[in-house]
Amino acid sequence: MHENERHRIILSFVEEKPVATVSELVALTESSEATIRRDIATLHMQKKLRRVRGGAESINPPQFVGLAGRTYSVNEGINVSKKRAIANAAVQLCDDGDAIIINGGTTTSQMVHPLAAKRMQIFTNSFPIAEHLLNHSKNTIMLSGGIIYREQNIILSPFENDVTRNFYAKRMFMGAQGICAQGLMEADPLIIQAEEKLINQSEELIVLADSSKFKTRSSLILCALERITTIITDDSIRDEDRTMLEDAGVDLIVAKETAQMQQVAG
Repeated sequence: MHENERHRIILSFVEEKPVATVSELVALTESSEATIRRDIATLHMQKKLRRVRGGAESINPPQFVGLAGRTYSVNEGINVSKKRAIANAAVQLCDDGDAIIINGGTTTSQMVHPLAAKRMQIFTNSFPIAEHLLNHSKNTIMLSGGIIYREQNIILSPFENDVTRNFYAKRMFMGAQGICAQGLMEADPLIIQAEEKLINQSEELIVLADSSKFKTRSSLILCALERITTIITDDSIRDEDRTMLEDAGVDLIVAKETAQMQQVAG
């Protein structure tokens, strides 16, 4: 990862937390501890953050605490070419006339470009996904109602009886905070509540997750692996993770990155 990209991710992550630790930033950027410490020192000298013992903090800490987990702006710069390949493979499962649900996220948002050539009924809780498809496709778009969480770029409703109950889809496409033998993991109870409603409105559940998600853990389980129809990931998936999905009866699609995808992402 280039220095400028690391700096962007570090600054975005620091903005959402009182203190970001060196270990968190090492895991986030997949860089060495020495590299992260140099980055923090550089950004401190540039007065873009404040270096503290064991990490860094924002010069202007956030006044509003949003949902738990990394923000959209942090996630969108990670594994971009892998996410693009995964999203392209997901759209290949879609046919004109299908009704589908697309959950908000940085991997699912990559579906909007190949979906521009489709004519489908699409329900989403992502304002950016809805906006792009409205402007650049002839798909019919239905947007969920509720509160817009700017940090995650999603709309969540606290109400049980909302418009979600009126849409039924052949497939739901979603990402995840992490994947383990117990199932899909998420970081915030409100996200769990909203996504459970969406999952119940679809026949098939298609999870879009780059291979790093198999190494991520959270304390909250969204659903068991057995509820998932298919997982689409990249070719860096470990053999033990392949076996775990096979044992749970989950179909696996491995998406291949192209040289063009890697060039655009870089």
